[in-house]
Amino acid sequence: MRRSSLIALFTLLAASLVALPVQARDLTFGGASITGVYYQVAQHGCRLLEQHKDDYNCVGRPTQGSVFNINALSQGSIDFGVAQSDRAWQAINGEAEWERRGAFEELRSLFAMHPETVMLVVRADSDIHSVEDIQGHTINIGNPGSGQRRNAMDVLEIYGIDPRDDIRARNLQQHEASRALVDGQVDGFFYTVGNPSAAIEEPANSVDIRMIPINSDAIREFVEERPYYVMTAIPGGTYPGVDEDIETYAVTATVVTHADMDEDVVYDLTAAVFEQMDDLRNAHAAFRHLEPEAMMEGVSVDLHPGALRYYEEQGWR
Repeated sequence: MRRSSLIALFTLLAASLVALPVQARDLTFGGASITGVYYQVAQHGCRLLEQHKDDYNCVGRPTQGSVFNINALSQGSIDFGVAQSDRAWQAINGEAEWERRGAFEELRSLFAMHPETVMLVVRADSDIHSVEDIQGHTINIGNPGSGQRRNAMDVLEIYGIDPRDDIRARNLQQHEASRALVDGQVDGFFYTVGNPSAAIEEPANSVDIRMIPINSDAIREFVEERPYYVMTAIPGGTYPGVDEDIETYAVTATVVTHADMDEDVVYDLTAAVFEQMDDLRNAHAAFRHLEPEAMMEGVSVDLHPGALRYYEEQGWR
């Protein structure tokens, strides 16, 4: 083959290689129940990342919740997840579910999202007017692997209610529990979520509901002893038929990852969220009042270096 022909061939090959598209990096972002706000965090987090840079193919997935997401991160089966601030703190400190399996010391945070209130929602035609009144009733305490399950168990323990003997406990995922409330298969459910939540709005549009305050002296003492809880109130009018403020306590939804996650990827996701904040606020009512300062400070485990790098570049740290 002539030299000129070889040169032409190599030139053609080089051009074809240059023209090949860069392979987008696949990422999986774990949320929770499809009717909950965690799923919206995962969905919109992925959307904002793909809008910010075309180097990613990010998919938000429904999961079983906080505990599942944290364990999935430790096993490398997801890249990012949403977890309650209390569950993240327990995981990194080897408490609760992680007392036996061992602390997940490599858990890292990117930013906090919305506050999540611990709620007890019951049918208005029930005779339940306080937490103590749930004894003898069918109550959903949440599926294993969810943060709400742990919160429900804490409330039951504080009020001296045995889930095996004092109530008929159900272990449904939240979208199932919402339907069960409407169908009369449960008298009420515990749920930890940002407000407003479709998982409460939808049943409230089909059946009259009542929200039960979780605000005893023992609850307040419980909250004061833990750095990841705060007392709060759900404003009256947030849900149909609930006109008064409902006192309870809250955690913070936190976006988390593994310490080994590529620093540039974490940086890109953090930048995507903070640089498209108006878009995020408009994406869901629970995100409406997000503020960068609170999002950086509302985490319960150490920041990932990729997130910290972005904050330092902005002069926020």
